[in-house]
Amino acid sequence: MNDAVLQERRGPVLWLTINRPDKRNAMNADVLAGLRAGLRAAHADAEVRAIVLTAAGEKAFCAGADLQPGSAFGFDASRPNGDYADLLRESQAATLPIVARVNGTCMAGGMGLLCMADLAVAADHAMFGLPEVKVGVFPMQVLSLLQRIVPRRQVREWALTGEPFGAAEALAAGLLNHVVPAAELDTKVEWLLGRLVDKSPTAIRRGKYAMRAIEAMSFDEAIAYTEGQISLLSMSEDAREGLAAFNEKRKPRWTGR
Repeated sequence: MNDAVLQERRGPVLWLTINRPDKRNAMNADVLAGLRAGLRAAHADAEVRAIVLTAAGEKAFCAGADLQPGSAFGFDASRPNGDYADLLRESQAATLPIVARVNGTCMAGGMGLLCMADLAVAADHAMFGLPEVKVGVFPMQVLSLLQRIVPRRQVREWALTGEPFGAAEALAAGLLNHVVPAAELDTKVEWLLGRLVDKSPTAIRRGKYAMRAIEAMSFDEAIAYTEGQISLLSMSEDAREGLAAFNEKRKPRWTGR
């Protein structure tokens, strides 16, 4: 049992909670293993429709890597890949929507966890930043996702200065979808989840797959690819059910097939 990351099913949603509030929910090997296990568990359960990524307490979402002596996860030079990078890879291959519930400080590698989510809701007291330059390193792996979300000049200011910024600036830069008072955080997250879990699981699954596939394509490549994808999707049970429900003026009964 991995106590560093708690898994909890709440209806059709699997909640993954980093559980190291005394360490500002900093990442270590157990946290990385727990998050990867949680992603796999969610995708292995046909009843799960969405994932929430959050952390215990109200002070920190994730302060980055645990940098205490003997705690920091190191790099094995014999391996071409690391656990943090593999977590980001797995998150991008996810076909379930991931919602980040940012309950507090989100720094350094924690910004990568935020970026690996599809949608993000933050409490208005949350602070953000890429302080790696202050300790002699750089947010290398975080950049692989962050630069796809936030305008490049803003990313460069954050990464090169290492200075923290607030939730309002994060929202304005496109890093977040919503910012609310801390007391309203759960209500807003549930509101957003409600808008996800009543939709076609098949459409979301195939849609996330397609969105990732076309990121590196030219327009001509993307339009040809998506032309084929919509044809395939139209043959699914969910597509037939969605059309029938629309014409019969009723709520669809999704099978996820």
